Parts: sequence; structure tokens; C-alpha cells
Amino acid sequence: MKKKLAATLSGGAVVLLALSGCGNNDGKVNDWAKGFCDKVQPQRQAISDANESIVKATSTASSPEDVKKVDSAAFGTNAKAYRALASAVKSAGAPPVDDGEKTQKDAVSELNATAGAYAALQKQVDALDTKDQAKFAQQLGDVSTQLGKIGSSGDSALRKLQSGDLGKAMAKQPGCKKGAPSGAASASAS
Repeated sequence: MKKKLAATLSGGAVVLLALSGCGNNDGKVNDWAKGFCDKVQPQRQAISDANESIVKATSTASSPEDVKKVDSAAFGTNAKAYRALASAVKSAGAPPVDDGEKTQKDAVSELNATAGAYAALQKQVDALDTKDQAKFAQQLGDVSTQLGKIGSSGDSALRKLQSGDLGKAMAKQPGCKKGAPSGAASASAS
């Protein structure tokens, strides 16, 4: 059960890593990437820290009440972070690439949908019954299933955002540097 929850966090990291790009010197593209990536790093860190707290709570002998509290807080943090990422894409404007407006709109929509899914998970966790250990474990399994769906939900808009020249420019920016956030690494190791 705990390994399943940790594994689903790795799926959520896929969406996060989609924000990391793959070097073009085109000034407009680099300027867009810098403006966007400067806003990304704090959100990536918040998501990583939240995911790490879930992994820690579910991989130790935490009480059901503690697991519920940690998961609720983490899902709330993730919802806020994904909304902030959507806002960052929106405020950066349409990227100066072919279909830039559509790419931006699709990425904002996808990030907001992910934020909404985390907010729904937070509500689901808040409603868990911690008095009955068996029932709690089953309910936590349902949460894990929903978390897996978030991680495997379509991230095509984000992949498009980080592809081609834009992705290359994003890869040069510190806030978008490719690399597994610490939460993803912990989730994979569990």
C-alpha cells in the first residue's frame, strides 16, 4: 500500500518534470523562458517538499491521523503550486513560437486541471475515517488510485510547451533545469 502511494507520486513528478526543457539563442524565446522559469523553481520545490512529506508519512509507522494530516496538507500545497504554475504560464504570455497562444492556453488549462485534482484529493483525504484501521487503509488505497490518475493524466500540453526551441531555452534557465526533484527521487526509491 505504502509503495503504491509512493509510486503514484513518481507519476505526479512526470507532470512536474514536463516543465523542464531540453539551447537556442533566439532572444525572444530566451526572454520568455527566463520570465517563466524564474517563477517555476519555488513551485517545483513546494511540490517536491509536499511529495516528500507524503512519502515519509506513508513509509514510517505514522498513525492514521498523522498520515491524514500530512496528506491533506501536501495535496493542498500541490493544488496551490499547480495553480501558481498555471498563473506563471499565463502571465508569461504566449511563447514566441508557432501556435504559441494555443500552447499557452493548453498548458494553463492542464495545470489548472491538475490543481483541481489535488484540491479534490485534499477533500477526499479530509473525509477519511481514521478510527477503523482497515477502513482507513482501504480509503487510503482509493486516494492512491486517484493520485495515480493525476500522475498519468495527459501532459501533452506541457510537453509541447517544453519542446523545440522553447524547451531548449527553458533548459538553460536555472528554474527549469531538468533533474528529478527530491520528492520524486524519494518516491522512486521507496
